[in-house]
Amino acid sequence: MRHTLPIAPQFYVTAPQPCPYLEGRMERKLFTALQGENATKLNDSLSKQGFRRSQNVLYRPSCAECSACMSARINVANFTPTRSQRRIIKRARHLDRRATSPWATEEQYDLFRTYLDSRHATGGMADMDMFEFAAMVEETPIRTRLIEYTDRDALQAVCLTDILDDGLSMVYSFFDPAQEKLSLGTYIILDHIRIAQDLGLPYIYLGYWVPGSPKMDYKAKFAGLEVFHAAEWTPLGTLDSYDTALHPLRSEPIAEQVAKIRLPDGRN
Repeated sequence: MRHTLPIAPQFYVTAPQPCPYLEGRMERKLFTALQGENATKLNDSLSKQGFRRSQNVLYRPSCAECSACMSARINVANFTPTRSQRRIIKRARHLDRRATSPWATEEQYDLFRTYLDSRHATGGMADMDMFEFAAMVEETPIRTRLIEYTDRDALQAVCLTDILDDGLSMVYSFFDPAQEKLSLGTYIILDHIRIAQDLGLPYIYLGYWVPGSPKMDYKAKFAGLEVFHAAEWTPLGTLDSYDTALHPLRSEPIAEQVAKIRLPDGRN
């Protein structure tokens, strides 16, 4: 009988580069490959420890002098929509939702380009072509869906969503910026909360929340928001309780960070 020994994932660190959230700072990421027969278990486990997926890679911030970026998720049981969010749900109630396999189309790419040109013209994705877009959507070793929102068959918004064992992870979303009155970015999150409720899943993983970054302010507006801080998930609390000051001792050395990562088989 042939036996295959489990191989622990190898972790690496990217070279420093300008931070997209806080001006004048440098970011660095800790990452590992997402592949093999244990990819789903690894993704589930590391997502609960602040990691995010990008194609076949799992990563989380590991900056040398800054720990402002924190993974954020909504505890669905503790979520209650605000009056403004209820209005958004009502305004967008005419949209149809369709969940499909992660397969890129030209219509999606056209909407993606319109969104980038309007909202993130100088961002890291600004030069993505159709082939790179297809790779972002289709290269996934886990259970992933493309959730499309249409108005009389016209595509209005898209979200690439991973299905975890304890929730939905919103990998990337984009929408028609011309439909500003619909607040589509917020609506997509609200609809994912509804999907999670229907599926009995407790969390919606939103990516990173960064205190002091205007790009991330919208996430703090959702009741039930939790952040992964000091190696555990805690309710967001008051915004002024988070410090974004630079300090070389604020972040643990890479070796200590890796040693504390819990792997699916129970190993550190």
